Amino acid sequence: MAIMIDSNIILDVVLKDPIWSEWSSEKLKEFVNNDTLIINSIIYSEVSIGFEEIEQVEALFTPAYFSREPIPWEACFLAGKCFLQYRKKGGVKTNPLPDFFIGSHALVRGYPLLTRDKARYKTYFPRLQLISPE
Repeated sequence: MAIMIDSNIILDVVLKDPIWSEWSSEKLKEFVNNDTLIINSIIYSEVSIGFEEIEQVEALFTPAYFSREPIPWEACFLAGKCFLQYRKKGGVKTNPLPDFFIGSHALVRGYPLLTRDKARYKTYFPRLQLISPE
């Protein structure tokens, strides 16, 4: 099975988040050997903020563990529609949020999403299968 991995999960482990690193690490270990872990350019970009050099990010996202996919055009369209919904609900951001691209990509491809950000994804992607803390 393929599973999209949200950047917050990877950052929990890399930055040793005192609250979430154990949960996120356990979930990654659970899936890494039997499933394909998917990232896209948005996830790569968000995670890269925690590193000084691209070589460090490349070492983290080794092809042995992570598969990189471009964001499908259908997902970009859906991300735009989710952003419009967000704005109509009073959202103040002026550009589509990264989570809209990540959630759209997972939904269009039929991937479950491993994330801690359950509320936002459930709000804008109610049909998206989430793997998240209860």
